[in-house]
Amino acid sequence: MDLKSRIRKIADFPKPGIVFIDITTLIKDASGFQAAVDALAEPFAGEQVDVVMAAEARGFIFGGAVACRLGAGFVPVRKPGKLPAETVERSYELEYGTDTLTVHRDAIRPGQRVLVLDDLLATGGTAAACCDLVEELGGEVVACAFLVELSFLPGREKLAGRRVVALLDYPTEEP
Repeated sequence: MDLKSRIRKIADFPKPGIVFIDITTLIKDASGFQAAVDALAEPFAGEQVDVVMAAEARGFIFGGAVACRLGAGFVPVRKPGKLPAETVERSYELEYGTDTLTVHRDAIRPGQRVLVLDDLLATGGTAAACCDLVEELGGEVVACAFLVELSFLPGREKLAGRRVVALLDYPTEEP
């Protein structure tokens, strides 16, 4: 199935000069959504993945579904103040400032094998922060998986030395 044809690009959102990759057109299509989940899970079938970790909000859409396909647990990564139990956090650089992600301190047990998953790899900050959280809690990052990679941005550089799987590549910023 051609997943890319089910994703629309919106020019000048959220600001002029940015081309937004809108996955809502893919996930509203049942067969497209199912094909995307299957394709994200397939490279890890037969591997030991104990937990799939995904950051809010769009990562949640695929993270829980891929975890179910793999027979793994799901760990949500949230913004500060959104999780009720004791958390650990990681701050990371954005293009214009910093952001922080949190996860429950007991979300990952030492030795667990974790697939870090998100909808999109751009600059790599979110995924790198998730990997840091996994390792701080004693887990092992199996790989980082993404529906979309904006390969004209340096996301893979932030994940150097890690296995990175991306289903769809957008090598330019063209609308």
